[in-house]
Amino acid sequence: MHSIASIETDRPIDEVFVYTNDKVADWSLTVVENEIIEDKHGVGSTFRCVTEEKGRRMEFQGVTSLWEPPTKSAISLTGELFDIEAEYRFEDLGGRTRVTQESTVRGKGFAKIMFFLFGWLMKKQGCDAVTKELESLKEKLEGGAGQADR
Repeated sequence: MHSIASIETDRPIDEVFVYTNDKVADWSLTVVENEIIEDKHGVGSTFRCVTEEKGRRMEFQGVTSLWEPPTKSAISLTGELFDIEAEYRFEDLGGRTRVTQESTVRGKGFAKIMFFLFGWLMKKQGCDAVTKELESLKEKLEGGAGQADR
């Protein structure tokens, strides 16, 4: 399942890049824990991520797969039911920033069958979820959250 969404925020690119990558649990609607395991200051950094949606918690092991501040970052998450590849692109719009998240979710086992059978519905829900996540990021950044972290 593939999804892509973008938002524009009234914050500078450097601030948006740092906040998006370093404070995921603060702005995400689903990530409730994000713990650095090994910080390599970019590609190869590993972390543990816990999400919660509709009362169901899932744990993922993550690795940073792309790190080009302040324009690109990407992560790979490995979970029990599915894996996620997510890339963030940041565009400087003269003091404003456009953030684009593109992600692919691959089911495993029974989840793989569910993706096959209900992929069309899950894709719409996935795109809606990504849009809501980015709207939350924009709201936090424009509320001053990124500035406080500098």
